[in-house]
Amino acid sequence: MTDEIRQRGIILDELRDHLSTGSISIGEAVKRLRNEVTGLRQEQFASMCKISLRTLRQIEQDEGNPTIQTLNAVFKPFGMRVGILPLQRS
Repeated sequence: MTDEIRQRGIILDELRDHLSTGSISIGEAVKRLRNEVTGLRQEQFASMCKISLRTLRQIEQDEGNPTIQTLNAVFKPFGMRVGILPLQRS
């Protein structure tokens, strides 16, 4: 396994953990995934996910109200999908 692939795996694991604990927003996670894992520009990534550039920009800025289907399209390239998690009790 190359160092680049290993590093991408580390980033994916880190972001999954942050998303599951709520310590990072969906928009922040999508932006980091796009930049750090794919290295694609917004236009390229939106096209790959078959969503509009405007929708991707809104997601990355934590604006709008994307559907679960849209979020799944964005997370699918990373082997993830939107789900329901139990609340963490303190």
